[in-house]
Amino acid sequence: MLMKNDLSMTRTTDSHEDLGLPVSVKIRERLRAARQRFHSNDNISSFIEPGELEQLLDEVSEKMQGVLDSMVIDTDSDHNTSNTARRVAKMYLSEVFNGRYVKAPSVTEFPNAEHLNELMIVGPITVRSACSHHFCPVIGKIWIGVMPNEHTNVIGLSKYARLAEWIMGRPQIQEEAVVQLADLIQEKTQPDGLAIVMEASHYCMAWRGVKDMDSKMINSVMRGVFLKDPNLRREFLSLIPR
Repeated sequence: MLMKNDLSMTRTTDSHEDLGLPVSVKIRERLRAARQRFHSNDNISSFIEPGELEQLLDEVSEKMQGVLDSMVIDTDSDHNTSNTARRVAKMYLSEVFNGRYVKAPSVTEFPNAEHLNELMIVGPITVRSACSHHFCPVIGKIWIGVMPNEHTNVIGLSKYARLAEWIMGRPQIQEEAVVQLADLIQEKTQPDGLAIVMEASHYCMAWRGVKDMDSKMINSVMRGVFLKDPNLRREFLSLIPR
């Protein structure tokens, strides 16, 4: 039997150990201690320690199994859903929402040695995301226009696609996603102007609700000379093969 002092010591020891806490709670506490936001479209990779993604996969798999149980799906007898909880958890953490949990892709930047200052357009880049309202797919294309100057950093064409994939790999709202991508490219390259247009189908509208299969959403971000110079803006928009 534990004496009063022993019980007090046990409570003190337990308060300093978090071995029994779910890994999601540990990550969340780190974020709150640092006063960092962790909305659905935020990247939280800096607060995940080595090995914790694997633990998070186990935790999400268990929670997803609870969802299937609550939906009265017999995963014990149904061979089609016997491992669905694990598959769905892996899909979200490792694929669809991977942009939340891993650091930004490495992007090598080169100086603009030839002092390029002509309009450059990259696209269409196919992007895949999911809306943060219903977790339904958002699939579309992005065009990126860059007006460099002699101080602009030059990055490889494929890197634009990698950066777009990283930003879109989170539950997103299209309007916010395009702004996030623009902020990232602006920071990496420092051009005189940056223009991004995104056109996407939203399956929260096609798969549910009004079930309209043909509607698309188009939005844009214009910065620097693209915002100030209507002729340059028209040139960029006219060159997009939509």
